[in-house]
Amino acid sequence: MASDMDLNAPHSMGTTIIGVTYNGGVVLGADSRTSTGVYVANRASDKITQLTDNVYVCRSGSAADSQVVSDYVRYFLHQHTIQLGQPATVKVCANLVRLLSYGNKNMLETGLIVGGWDKYEGGKIYGIPLGGTLLELPFTIGGSGSSYLYGFFDQAWKEGMTKDEAEQLVVKAVSLAIARDGASGGVVRTVVINSEGVTRNYYPGDKLPLWHEELEPQNSLLDILNTAIPEPMNIQ
Repeated sequence: MASDMDLNAPHSMGTTIIGVTYNGGVVLGADSRTSTGVYVANRASDKITQLTDNVYVCRSGSAADSQVVSDYVRYFLHQHTIQLGQPATVKVCANLVRLLSYGNKNMLETGLIVGGWDKYEGGKIYGIPLGGTLLELPFTIGGSGSSYLYGFFDQAWKEGMTKDEAEQLVVKAVSLAIARDGASGGVVRTVVINSEGVTRNYYPGDKLPLWHEELEPQNSLLDILNTAIPEPMNIQ
């Protein structure tokens, strides 16, 4: 081990999370890589957590912080549902996340996206970044991979998309972030929420579109070594 390595230094944490509204509901998406600095602690984690039957949250930042916030909110929402005799709205869920994030902003390192559907307002997406601000948005992105996606979403997102268009947009965006961001990777998971219920989908890494300079998936390191390296372009 290198003598100059500081084991107590803060670890960099990365991910890519996305929430998109469409005509009739919302689509949430995330990659599956949990990293601790340069070490991949979990390559198939699930960053989209259920809060109620109709509301989910995408987690980024510190896995421990985001998990404990989700657990507390799920507990409070269970009590809320019992007291009112009906499911909590997406806005109530997002405000509870905001309350915990803002009240503990000096101790938490997590950014969250709350998305769901309710009978009062339909599909809604809320972003709660570091610090606990609550933002209602037609689409939002978070995590280290989001840095590569702002321009893409400005160009690709449009109002009134169908469910399939929205899900394809989310999968394409996460795969783009995986291609550029070393802290994002693994598989793509999506959750579609609308009046008909919740649908979870899974897209394995070897089925995602390849982008500029990405290598084809290989079964062995020997396959990569035996692959012919393309000649550099000759620029006249």
